[in-house]
Amino acid sequence: MPRYLLGASLLALIAAGPLSAFAQEAKPATVPTTVDDLVVTGTRDIEGVAADKIGGSLTVITAQDFEDRQVRIVSDVLRDVPGVAVSRTGAVGSLTQVRIRGTEGNHVLTLIDGIKASDPFIGEFDYATLLADDVARVEVLRGQQSAIYGSDAIGGVINYITPTGRQSPGVRVRAEGGSMGTYGGAARIAGYSNGLDYVVSGGYQKTDGFVVAPGGSRNIGSELGSLAAKLAYEVTPHLRLRAVVRYTDTNADSNGQDFNPPGFATDSPGSSTRAVSKYGFVAADYDMLDGRWTHSVSVQGVDANRDNEADFTHTGGDRGTRLKASYATTFRIDEGMLTHRFTAAYDYERETYQNTNPPGAFAADTTKRAVRNDGFVGQYDLTVGEVAGVGGAIRYDENDVFRNATTYRVQGFWKLSDRVRLRAAAGSGIKSPSQTELFGFNAAAFPFVGNPNLKPERSEGWEAGADFVAAEGRVRLGATYFDSVLHDEIFSIFDAPLALCTRPGFPAPASCSTTGNETTDSTQKGVELFADAKLSDAFTLAAAYTHLTARQNGVQEIRRPPNLGSVNLTWRAPGDRGSLTATVRYNGDMTDTDFSAFPARTVAMKAYALVNLAGALKLNGTLELFGRIENLANQRYEEVYGFNTPGRAAYAGARARF
Repeated sequence: MPRYLLGASLLALIAAGPLSAFAQEAKPATVPTTVDDLVVTGTRDIEGVAADKIGGSLTVITAQDFEDRQVRIVSDVLRDVPGVAVSRTGAVGSLTQVRIRGTEGNHVLTLIDGIKASDPFIGEFDYATLLADDVARVEVLRGQQSAIYGSDAIGGVINYITPTGRQSPGVRVRAEGGSMGTYGGAARIAGYSNGLDYVVSGGYQKTDGFVVAPGGSRNIGSELGSLAAKLAYEVTPHLRLRAVVRYTDTNADSNGQDFNPPGFATDSPGSSTRAVSKYGFVAADYDMLDGRWTHSVSVQGVDANRDNEADFTHTGGDRGTRLKASYATTFRIDEGMLTHRFTAAYDYERETYQNTNPPGAFAADTTKRAVRNDGFVGQYDLTVGEVAGVGGAIRYDENDVFRNATTYRVQGFWKLSDRVRLRAAAGSGIKSPSQTELFGFNAAAFPFVGNPNLKPERSEGWEAGADFVAAEGRVRLGATYFDSVLHDEIFSIFDAPLALCTRPGFPAPASCSTTGNETTDSTQKGVELFADAKLSDAFTLAAAYTHLTARQNGVQEIRRPPNLGSVNLTWRAPGDRGSLTATVRYNGDMTDTDFSAFPARTVAMKAYALVNLAGALKLNGTLELFGRIENLANQRYEEVYGFNTPGRAAYAGARARF
């Protein structure tokens, strides 16, 4: 039986029992939820959905988690989420990839305050550019979500959300400094007045960094900044306008890589990358029939620019833009214990791509290209009180360059008792080819030609899990098994026929590279566990563990450790006058690629565990002092082969709230 049919059958078995039983009798349940408020990820209904009514695997990192762990770079706290692996190429500000359930970095959809945030040119979101807001939250929904969101959502969706002025009003200011010549801060002002909800915020961090190249002497530093505004206005009780603008600027030193043995990063004075991104979002939400019928129209855009320097000279760059317009409508029908939600949505999306390097024989093609996609979504959800529910979605994507695609998702949950909730989901996902894969990079000196006949990557998978609540809601445990397969994975072909790269009027090339779709499958399966416990009035515990088997044609995939885990233990002083949080993050043995050999070879990297300690002391109702030590044991480790990582570092500062 195919995996997706097995998942759908399991879902049907879970749902059939309670739905038939509740047709005769239904009782509201009092099961505490794993997250006790609404989430907006995984549905096109603008009202969101209760976390305990989602059949998929969901983790929410709260604003309190951000504060207790003193998160400054969002990717760091994602290491505490089951199924998530993070790899940073050296220092803060360098390329940072996030993988979910063994998929690729470009198989994760990232949303920031409702905006699809990936760089259109590179086809994924670089987490090096995302500074943390002190009061943000993150929703991580794992599993295929393309039926809701379209391309990219194969491994899951990471939704970074900053609170509104109503949710977190007032003024907040933070300043800190510490090891490696690091200093930075953040400021935020927010409130609500006469129907206007407003937030204006900004963040900054600069560091001299550390020596990234093995055997080198050059520090790799970075300078990161962000500005954002978030507004909402209630025109009438039934009409609301929303807007978000965001600007990020990342300027990071970089190193070249020696492609001769030993193949490590090498000191490259005058080399750096600057990435500037501008985001915008506007929406109008309208409800009618006492809120039972909602409508939302939105337009959003991304303008992402990168410029590279080598030896203090501009050597290349790129620009990608995205314009997306959407309409979503939901109609709700309440029939006693039954609630039906019918949702339809349409997405128009147009992306443009262009290399912006200086002209030259060795330079990339600077032709500006564009791709259009139209997506049509239908979604239905049925809930029976607080006890059970099923739902499904289907999406059709029509593209003007490559093959059209249809994706689906089904899910369900059943609360067996006040303590136990079963859940299951199955679905499919797609990832569209990137501009380089479609159109190539350089057709002159070192030919890498695109392949316009590429098919989107396709994934199908299922999951089943259970959540358990004990000790009157003080302890929550969860377990999930997942199984997925990826078809038509796009890969680089470095020994393509020379005729493919030969152009009239140019000498025959010595080599030729292009892209293609794999004929073999990539498989990902594993187990995710989590535990959240209020051990006493003073101590809380959050733990996560993942066991993963990710293979391409039977070979273990790189940068996907089979074992990942984290533990966060927080002590809170009486009267909430201070706190202390110890964090342990374990990354098991994994593999990576050594490009100094031809063909490239696979190398093994050892497991490591990092210990962080963060504490805070409230002097009064306004002022608080804090400090943290990262990599307390001064562990030596690698996240990416051939790139050093930082040793022990300490930081301290103060924050004020008005």
